[in-house]
Amino acid sequence: MKVKLRFFNGENMNITQRWIQEDSDYIRKKVIEHNLSKLPDDIKHPVKIISFILRGGEEEILGGITGTIFWYNLHIQSLWVDESLRGKGYGKELLTRIEKIARDNNCKLIQLDTFSFQAPKFYQKNGYDVVGIIDEFPDKENQQYYLSKRLIYEVSTSTII
Repeated sequence: MKVKLRFFNGENMNITQRWIQEDSDYIRKKVIEHNLSKLPDDIKHPVKIISFILRGGEEEILGGITGTIFWYNLHIQSLWVDESLRGKGYGKELLTRIEKIARDNNCKLIQLDTFSFQAPKFYQKNGYDVVGIIDEFPDKENQQYYLSKRLIYEVSTSTII
């Protein structure tokens, strides 16, 4: 769909509704450039994509966790464990492993979102704080939770005599 617009300043513009991966990548690149121009250099470092996969004896995928590290922050995109394995510690192990990667990369914060029918209590048991809730989403009976965990690093001190 193409819409032709004439703006008050006389410029002609076109707005099209069409998914093109290259266009989406360009928009994302420009947002990142803008964001980086507003941030101090000391928090800029390469983006890292992290993934741990839980496989069964026949190499079938039975679970996994994915996330992205940027600006000394880990954003967890997905954590999934096959229903037959839930409650057996696999989710906690996946979470522990990605948190270790966050610590190894000096992340200060981990953040994620989950729905009420997914795992907000699981994350809270693992030290995550609810920082926001959207009620009645994705439907009237459910909510979307936003959670975060601040990472604290111990500073070793030695006594000088």
